[in-house]
Amino acid sequence: MISKKKHLELDDIDSKILSILAKDARLSYAEIGKKLFISPGTVHVRIKKLTDAKLIKAIRADLDYGNLGFDITAFLGIYLEKSNMYEGVKAELLKIKEVVDAHYTTGNYSIFAKIICKDTGHLRDVLSKKIQNIKGIQRTETFISLEETLSRPLFLTEID
Repeated sequence: MISKKKHLELDDIDSKILSILAKDARLSYAEIGKKLFISPGTVHVRIKKLTDAKLIKAIRADLDYGNLGFDITAFLGIYLEKSNMYEGVKAELLKIKEVVDAHYTTGNYSIFAKIICKDTGHLRDVLSKKIQNIKGIQRTETFISLEETLSRPLFLTEID
């Protein structure tokens, strides 16, 4: 029997709060409340409800890595020796700070990851000394990003 994951029913206010936070998580409850014509206390209660329901995973800063001296963004297609080695490889990738995103995928690669490095030497070290030494990784393909064309959240509703 297939079980359906129960989702919290979102009303228009919840959707707008999520969209506002996705656009700028620095806004205070008072600022969000002012935009939506509700009290800061109501915003606080709703954000807690959304967080408890695991609809908000984290609120974090969107850093400009280039301005911090990390000039290389690369994508890595990872081929596993066997699909049952995924959990072990995942655990090892979590230990590598330069790996900022990883997805278990269909298609050519078992895992598609995003890594951020200072320069090509740093990238080479991360690949050869860390990632390619993980038990279960058969081989990798690396794609260096020349420019980030688009990076945005999915807005659940229109906001100002």
